[in-house]
Amino acid sequence: MRKLTLLMHVSLDGYVATEKGGMDWISFDDELFSDVGSITKDADAALYGRVTYDMMEAYWPNAGKAPNATAHAKDHSEWYNRVTKYVVSRSQPKTGDRAEVIGKNLTEEVREIKSLPGKNIMMIGSPSVARDLIEAGLVDEFWLSMNPVILGKGISMYPEMNNLVKMKLAKSKTYQCGVIVLTYTI
Repeated sequence: MRKLTLLMHVSLDGYVATEKGGMDWISFDDELFSDVGSITKDADAALYGRVTYDMMEAYWPNAGKAPNATAHAKDHSEWYNRVTKYVVSRSQPKTGDRAEVIGKNLTEEVREIKSLPGKNIMMIGSPSVARDLIEAGLVDEFWLSMNPVILGKGISMYPEMNNLVKMKLAKSKTYQCGVIVLTYTI
């Protein structure tokens, strides 16, 4: 069975974006980029909500080709273009290469994807989709980048959770940029 890992940037007060979806408060450094790269090497599929997918699709397909592309941009762009992307949407959005729309019966579709042969599945962002998958017990690992900022308001990481979810801390790591990554398993 493939593992589903949820990667999410989070403010100290539990928000993943500003009220308007802004994420300019997120901190990164080269070591954090490198560690994210190690997770992507173990994944051959990505799961996105439609809004997150639209952001990714607008940037990553060509990010590695830019004249000033960083090593991270080159690596992540190559990974993005190679993997199968599952886009959760109730409508039929325009999708790019290697993308499939799912969402009519999200939990059953994700169970099926997890049962397919292959490497792990990486889910980036998409808090409302994450909530549904967490409540269905389909998220196996959380990779939370706690950013040293308090937003005060914004888009909640866990909007309207209905169930108590207990996790076990697998590891934590502090980065020079001030981010602490907390890795939890169910």
